[in-house]
Amino acid sequence: MTADTPRLIATDLDGTIVRTDGTISDRTVAALARVERAGAMLVMVTGRPPRWMHEIAAAVDHHGVAICANGAVLYDLHTETVLRANMIEPETIAETVERLRAVDGELRFAVEYPTGFVFEARYNLGRWDSEALGGRPVDGEELVRRGGTKLLAFHPSADPDLLAEKAEKAVGELVTVTHSSGRGLLEMSAQGVTKASALGELCAEHQIAASQVVAFGDMPNDLPMLTWAGTSYGVANAHPDVLAAVTHTTYRNDDDGVAQVLERLFP
Repeated sequence: MTADTPRLIATDLDGTIVRTDGTISDRTVAALARVERAGAMLVMVTGRPPRWMHEIAAAVDHHGVAICANGAVLYDLHTETVLRANMIEPETIAETVERLRAVDGELRFAVEYPTGFVFEARYNLGRWDSEALGGRPVDGEELVRRGGTKLLAFHPSADPDLLAEKAEKAVGELVTVTHSSGRGLLEMSAQGVTKASALGELCAEHQIAASQVVAFGDMPNDLPMLTWAGTSYGVANAHPDVLAAVTHTTYRNDDDGVAQVLERLFP
């Protein structure tokens, strides 16, 4: 590694290195492998829960770590185990759900745990069927009984940006509110927990400065990480707020935009 070579690459998954068809191209897999061969750290930083990481772990040959659930979970890709989790307390979940129900009665909720999740019967994401993905339906009382890594609130027809704005006003002092799917799906973590907070903690443990980090993303949940990192890239298909915030842009996820940058950084 030269003095100019990044010490850590942090990349989002869906919409960034994962293509529209749900795959990661061979070119991107090869580019990711260059990072560790050069002696730098590779960190997947995603809104996905750990239960959605098996295929990603296999794609990168079980190397490195992932930050899951928008910063709430540190996950070992080698052993596919949770290393640590930052939880929302049960009383905070209960208060947040109560306030959001008052904002819009069409919202329906789910809670992610370090392993597994529960959801209300009305919580239906179509092809992302909750029971098929290992979830368990519960009533409103059980929903708020345990702490969780992420609280989800789904509205079947709301604009995600407007919905997030309303939620921030209602519960922003209780939880960190974001979104990443292009649908009316809010993602809430414990107050102050973001992709940036988790990445900053990991970097501090390895004595890596923000200026030595290159980050890639596409959606509002990536913004804390992208504005924290010394160098940031938005893929061309990114949310307008991301494209306005990053230091650089690259090609679309479907055109291996991240791989094209990594091939230049790690020739």
